[in-house]
Amino acid sequence: MPQQALWIVWLRNGLLLALVAAGALALINRLWSPHPLPVTKLPGPVTDIRTVVQAVDAAFQADWKQRGLQPAGPANSLTLARRLSIALTGTVPSLQEIRALETLPEPERARWWIAHLFEDRRYSDYLAERLARAYVGVEDGPFLIYRRRRLADWLSDALHENRRYDEIARALMDSTGMWTTRPEVNFVTVTVEPNKGPDKAKLAARVTRAFLGVRIDCVQCHDGKLGSQWKQQDFHQLAAWFAPAEMSLTGLRDNSDLKYEYRYLRTKEARPIQPVVPWSPELVPAQGTQRERLAGWVTAPGNRPFARAVVNRVWALIFNRPLVTPVDDIPLHGPFPPGLEILADDFTAHGCDLQRLIRVIAATRVFQLDSRAADGGHAVPEEADAHWASFPLTRLRPEQMAGSVIQASSLTTINAESHVLFRIKRAADLGNFVKRYGDLGEDEFGTQGGTIPQRLLLMNGEIVRDHTDKNPLLNASTRIGTLAPDDISAVETAYLAAFTRQPTPEESQYFVTKLKDTKGDARSDVMSDLYWTLLNSTEFSWNH
Repeated sequence: MPQQALWIVWLRNGLLLALVAAGALALINRLWSPHPLPVTKLPGPVTDIRTVVQAVDAAFQADWKQRGLQPAGPANSLTLARRLSIALTGTVPSLQEIRALETLPEPERARWWIAHLFEDRRYSDYLAERLARAYVGVEDGPFLIYRRRRLADWLSDALHENRRYDEIARALMDSTGMWTTRPEVNFVTVTVEPNKGPDKAKLAARVTRAFLGVRIDCVQCHDGKLGSQWKQQDFHQLAAWFAPAEMSLTGLRDNSDLKYEYRYLRTKEARPIQPVVPWSPELVPAQGTQRERLAGWVTAPGNRPFARAVVNRVWALIFNRPLVTPVDDIPLHGPFPPGLEILADDFTAHGCDLQRLIRVIAATRVFQLDSRAADGGHAVPEEADAHWASFPLTRLRPEQMAGSVIQASSLTTINAESHVLFRIKRAADLGNFVKRYGDLGEDEFGTQGGTIPQRLLLMNGEIVRDHTDKNPLLNASTRIGTLAPDDISAVETAYLAAFTRQPTPEESQYFVTKLKDTKGDARSDVMSDLYWTLLNSTEFSWNH
């Protein structure tokens, strides 16, 4: 072969090898350092929330002073990001999101993070499911005339668009049409029983609990006792507002000829019941169908229980514990805990804006407190915990546990932008885990301890095993162990993905020692063990 031709072959092969090497390096870089999220222009400062945040802070400060409580110190920005992510998306932040957050100056992180979550469809999907539990429960209901999934999707769209909350509530109570094309009517059709039409008593109970935070349904069968202000007629006069609701070939409609009848305790026969609201009748609109007038009364700016109910529920979603317990049993005339009335006033004054309410709560000192005691110890005095002088420690909900395991095991964010196969697998894993772990149902803010079967499911179940096993394409543990530039970086990255924090020097040293001089399968085994340990730790399964 001529010298020139040989030189050309060598050059070609050299270029080919260079391209292969560059491609391999690019692949490694992509696997190890997932494409950072674009940090778009920060939203402008929400200056108009400062006044209400300061008022809430002052109310809690006064309460702590009166009780002689010293509040905990402030939590760091990564801890706050973890809390908000768990509360609003049902999962811990991804490593990709953490890296984006770390590029911002500390004072700007909280503002960017909450704006980022509001833009992510995971926020509206997750919050829609949590609210749907209050509106229609968790059961499938009558399939022929009820579509829970459509209702949740409709709620998600409304939350993603940040529609006024009072508009959402009214649509659920007064809409007409087919349960497939008008998903909001499923609030009513879920109560339908064969050959009976919508259950007016169930609807009255749902309205008072979900939208007014009042348990008036406890007097459905008899007058209230032990000083209760409610009478049996209060409940059934409220139920009478739903009397015209009926099912037809065109879906849910109103028939003004239909009346509500009920036989009160100690009476011989049923009698027609006129629709009357249990308080503030002057707020009932004069015009509209019965359901429209009831919805107008429930959401009227002057109907204080409506605003209190949504504040208490949103607070519960963010802290996993309501200001007033139970979440749907707020005293009509008080006394009220610090901050509740201030937040309710602000919510009403600013157009029933859910996103604003979340921003305000997230900006308060109460939300930003550390979960550790004021003296730096881990144990928080019972009184301090009861009165919000530290961030309350609560167990993650079943879907939050599953979502966090799945996300912590991926270096990139698993959301609506992910490949459809990843989303399908996530949905299947989450559903299987929750089914076996146990769904909290509607009573989702009750205090419940962990069970032995739940711990065994985490330790030996498929979801943790599958997401910590050696799999360089799917699991972060193997990818980190293979591609990290050194042992210290590998341990730090694992801790960030699982705990949204850096390891302590002692933690880092322990696992770095385990990784030292390991290669191939042996290194992957150590990384799998590390990940398994983190995902099964108490820290991972609690919000703090």
